Amino acid sequence: MPRGPVWWRVPDRERGFALLICLWSLVLIAFIVAHVTTAGRSEVRIADNLATNAAAQAAADGAIFQAIFNQAEPRPDQRWPLDGAAHELQIGVSRITVRITGEDGLINPNLASIALLEGLYRAVGSDPQTAADLALATAEWIGSAKQHTPDQLRAQYRAAGLDYGPTGSPLEAIDELGRVRGVMPKLLDALRPHLSLFGPAEPKASAADPVVTAAIALAGRAVASAGPALAGSAAPAAAPDALKDVVTVRIIAIAHGPGNARAGRTATARVGAVNDRGYALLTWESGAD
Repeated sequence: MPRGPVWWRVPDRERGFALLICLWSLVLIAFIVAHVTTAGRSEVRIADNLATNAAAQAAADGAIFQAIFNQAEPRPDQRWPLDGAAHELQIGVSRITVRITGEDGLINPNLASIALLEGLYRAVGSDPQTAADLALATAEWIGSAKQHTPDQLRAQYRAAGLDYGPTGSPLEAIDELGRVRGVMPKLLDALRPHLSLFGPAEPKASAADPVVTAAIALAGRAVASAGPALAGSAAPAAAPDALKDVVTVRIIAIAHGPGNARAGRTATARVGAVNDRGYALLTWESGAD
C-alpha cells in the first residue's frame, strides 16, 4: 500500500479548490498578456505619432527656408508676391501650405513719427483731436516724445482709471499698445492688421494697404500744415542704399503629413543684404495664426 495520498484519494472539495486556483491563475496570466500587448500597441502608436508629427514639423521648417530663399531670388519675377496667397509644396511625405506677406508696408509704432501715428488713428476712424491725443500718448509710452513729465503722465493714467504709466521703452508686442491710455480693445483690433514691429520708420507706399496709404497721406498733410516743428519728427532718415532692396516678410507654413499629422511654423525674416547669409530671422514660433 502506498504511504502518501494519491489523486484519487484527495477529497473532491480540495480538488475543486486546486482547479479553481489554476483557472484564476490562467485568467490572471491572460489579463497580463492582454495588458502588455495593449500597452505595447499604444506605445508603438504613440511613437509613430511622434515620428510623423516630427516629420511634419521638419517639413514646415523646411518650407519657411524655401520661402526665404524664394524671396532672395535675384530675378524679381520669380519671387512669390507678398499677398498672402497659398503656395503648395511637397517635402518628403508632407504637403505644406505656405503664405507670405510683407511687413515693409505696415506701420512700425516704435519708429513711426507722431504725424504718421496720428494719420493711422484717423485712418481707422478716430476724429482729429482724439487721433492727435492718441498719437502723443503712444509716442510717450515708447519714449519717443517727452511733452509731459513722468508725474504728469502718471496723473493722466490715474485720471483714466489706470494704475500704471508709460514704460518709456519700445513695444515688445503689438498687444502692448492696448495699455496705452485711450487705446480700447476695439480700436486695437482695427489697428493690428496695419502694424508691425519689424517694419521701417516710413512704410513703403508701394506695399501699403489702403489704411496705411491713407495714414501716410494724412501724415503728409499734417506736416505741411504744422510747419517745420512737426516736419522734423515726421521725416525719418533715408535708408542706406544697401537696405533699399531688403524686404521684411512674415511666413506661415502649415504641414500635413501621413496619419493626420499636422504642424505649423510662423517666422518673420529680413531678406537681402543684411548679413553674409542674405537673410536674418527675426521671429521663429511654433504654430500658425
